[in-house]
Amino acid sequence: MTVTPGRALAWVVAGLILAGSAFLPRGVEVAGTPLLMLSVMTVAIGALLAAIGLTRRLDGPRLVIAILAVAAGCAAALYAVHLPGFSGHAGLGFWLTVIGLWIAAWVANDALARHRFLTPAAQRAATIAVPALFGVFLLFLWEVAVVGFAVPYVLMPPPSAVGARIAVALPILAEDFVQTFIRGVLSGYVIGCAAGFLVAILADRVPFLRKGLLPLGNFVAALPIIGIAPIMVMWFGFDWHSKAAVVVVMTFFPMLVNTVAGLSASGTLERDLMRSYAASWWTTLVKLRLPAALPFIFNALKINSTLALIGAIVAEFFGTPTVGMGFRISIEAARMSLDMVWAEIAVAAIAGTAFYGLVALVERAATFWHPSYRR
Repeated sequence: MTVTPGRALAWVVAGLILAGSAFLPRGVEVAGTPLLMLSVMTVAIGALLAAIGLTRRLDGPRLVIAILAVAAGCAAALYAVHLPGFSGHAGLGFWLTVIGLWIAAWVANDALARHRFLTPAAQRAATIAVPALFGVFLLFLWEVAVVGFAVPYVLMPPPSAVGARIAVALPILAEDFVQTFIRGVLSGYVIGCAAGFLVAILADRVPFLRKGLLPLGNFVAALPIIGIAPIMVMWFGFDWHSKAAVVVVMTFFPMLVNTVAGLSASGTLERDLMRSYAASWWTTLVKLRLPAALPFIFNALKINSTLALIGAIVAEFFGTPTVGMGFRISIEAARMSLDMVWAEIAVAAIAGTAFYGLVALVERAATFWHPSYRR
């Protein structure tokens, strides 16, 4: 693959910054440690990246080597920033190294996203690696910035502290996950989406319901969750039932609106063909209109997968037993235990992403015929 002049310049700039940073002060020297490892690695990585930019040739093996080199530089920078006494005393050379690694990671990930590998397995691996590398590098920048500038933990704990807290508090996090996600989110999600789907079928059959429910859906969608949650807590109690009720309210109308719109997505010619076959309303619904509505239905399912988790967590701020993600976040934030707060946020983010991904996989299997999946 030939590198364009602009991207070649980016490779060269990243290499020069990394190589040049090795000759500038990196910060406080602790216990005779001169940080030679980081200096040697940055010069080597800088020379490699500059060579890629100057030759303007980047095949698969060179790209993999460049990514591994940048990863090694990030690991060395993490080692350096965690040396005793280095926190808060990082010098210009260290921050130039971080900037060079940032530019190098950017252009390398961009090249990985654009590169076309020869085998489908390698291409799929690259497709997964692009967002994974981007996320890992964001965590690297977070760690280096917080530790390097000595940001107080009460304001922003580094990812390493959050990971350590997750490892220590796994039983508590698991109990909170079961209370919030398994009991509140999943039960409310299933009830809300199923009810919205069934009512949409009924509204499609009865026109006055469609004309009456859709404006009401827009009205309910505009209601703030902080106004709905206390009411549901008063109605259904402090346990997970009230959180499931909030999730039902939040997921019902997106499913209703999307399903009604999807049932109208089939074309006029297809409907006329079904009428020419003397197909009943039910047969037309099952064999034509519902398959055509599947992209809309799955769109609602994906939207609701994130809304449900948000609704359940926020609802726990207004009353819950001494367990749950929202309860833990509010309590630990009041105690200034921000590492535990971020641990709960990380668990919620992982659970929400996995839930969304599962719905997306089911969508791909059910709507493989849709033009968006054609190659």
